[in-house]
Amino acid sequence: MSSVLIIGGGIVGLSSAYYLHKSGHTVTVLDKGDITDNCSYGNAGMIVPSHFIPLAAPGMVQQGVRWMFNRKSPFYVKPSLSTELVTWGLKFLKHANAGHVSRSAVPLKELNLLSKQLYVDLAKERGFDFELKSNGILSMYKTERAAEEEALIVKLALELGMDMAILSADECKKLQPNLNLDILGAVHFRDDAHMSPPKVMNALLGFLEKAGVNIVRQQEVTKIDTAGSKITKVYTGKKVWEADQYVLATGSWSPAIARMMNIKICLMPGKGYSFMEPEPQQRMTIPALLCEARVAITPMNGGIRYSGTMELDKINTRINMPRVMGIVESVPRYLPDLQPKLPVQKDIWYGFRPSSADGLPYIGRSTKRDNLVIATGHGMMGMSLGPATGSLVNQIIGEQKTTIDINAFAPSR
Repeated sequence: MSSVLIIGGGIVGLSSAYYLHKSGHTVTVLDKGDITDNCSYGNAGMIVPSHFIPLAAPGMVQQGVRWMFNRKSPFYVKPSLSTELVTWGLKFLKHANAGHVSRSAVPLKELNLLSKQLYVDLAKERGFDFELKSNGILSMYKTERAAEEEALIVKLALELGMDMAILSADECKKLQPNLNLDILGAVHFRDDAHMSPPKVMNALLGFLEKAGVNIVRQQEVTKIDTAGSKITKVYTGKKVWEADQYVLATGSWSPAIARMMNIKICLMPGKGYSFMEPEPQQRMTIPALLCEARVAITPMNGGIRYSGTMELDKINTRINMPRVMGIVESVPRYLPDLQPKLPVQKDIWYGFRPSSADGLPYIGRSTKRDNLVIATGHGMMGMSLGPATGSLVNQIIGEQKTTIDINAFAPSR
């Protein structure tokens, strides 16, 4: 068995540590913060086999241009002449076509279904109570145009053998009888599920620390030594770390860490926001996606989490209040009973989704560094895909046949 150093303590890093430890490897996890501040904690908590269409899809370019001129819109690209953004944008344009969607559908579906099954398995383990509910997700729409777009997704999904259904507003009401709905209809993504991200993360941390896995916080990587095709040392300030195998799972910070190994990873950080409100009546039992508004609403831990927006920009600490207001204002248009208030800045969570240009994650062994496995670029699906990615990382390091075909996710693509 190998010693493995995992850089990054988000859901992908901790899931990798979990499966590697179970296989008998000696594991150390390094994180630049205290782990509770990473993107995994503020996630919408949705497990989404329904999301088999990548961000790079036909229509996204035109829609993105329209949204650019609305400061409350769900998608925004901060204009910049940075090499990273230009490179990302050109690759995005190259992949925003029907052929790419068709090629990506099966790999994304299989990765998500694998992750859902692993979540089900995890929920059976002692100490892993994270509110897993398999009620599906309702993708609600108000316009005929959105209804047509959702119907196309359902058609593709049924061809892939997935369980989806188009519902009328009255049929949705029967599933959510305690909420008034102001919608044209919805698609019920019956393969989907939801859970509490903080509880998943805390359960993984608790298990790993009790099992003796070395979780090291506040250790930002500052330098990486290589010799030939191998990584030899990782530095966090004056501390030096050595292992047989290394895993890069640093989300939106991955390009900067990869450059220390002379590796290029095409990623842009996509900032998203979320906030919680109490919901003592617990009227919502099935999470909702508001199609036109691109907002996610998830019942969680006795409250409701509202999530949304994608701002492609450099990593920063700004909170764009108009975009948070866009989330707040959109909710009662679909669900009049829910009237979230604009939270104060200290109650707004934000995080950076590591968004690849083609909308697919990077999962696989580096072609440049023999003892490095790359696991990043999951975009908005990091929490959904965490366990599957961790399991695949374990199989790659153990030189086993992977549960699913991962060629589509090759870091060298």
